[in-house]
Amino acid sequence: VVTRDDVEESLKATWQYEKDKEQLLKDMQSQIEETEQRLSVKRDERDYWLEYKNVGSKTHSSKIMNLEEDIKGVKDDFHRDAEYYRNTLKAMKEENDRQVENHMKLSKEKAPENALRYLDQNSIREIEENQWLKAEIKMYKKKISDLKASIELLEEENISLVTKLIDSKLQDLR
Repeated sequence: VVTRDDVEESLKATWQYEKDKEQLLKDMQSQIEETEQRLSVKRDERDYWLEYKNVGSKTHSSKIMNLEEDIKGVKDDFHRDAEYYRNTLKAMKEENDRQVENHMKLSKEKAPENALRYLDQNSIREIEENQWLKAEIKMYKKKISDLKASIELLEEENISLVTKLIDSKLQDLR
């Protein structure tokens, strides 16, 4: 015995089953479409990279080679310029040092003259006396060296005379 409720329940279950199947079919269709879209994107990407591999990579490799050559040229220019500036800097330092040295010599030469301008009469007289004394010392040192030389000559002469005297006494004794 099947009642109306049983039939309705059975029909509801069947319809629910059919709805679930339809929903599952719709879900599968949307998944298929999604997969097809992803596949299409991947194919486009693959096509792009194949195109790049066949055509673009060659142009890029030539660009890379040109850029590497440019870099090498720039490095060579940089090294050349750096060496030039290093040499120029060295020459400028030497020139500066030479000019400073010349200036220092001139300043040293002019310093006594400048100092004399600001001294009083007593100090100037002392400086003149000091210069006179220096000249006298030089003269006396010359005389001393001359006297030492003459003393050495006299001593040598004296030694030779004493040697001759001793030799002659030895000759007399024999």
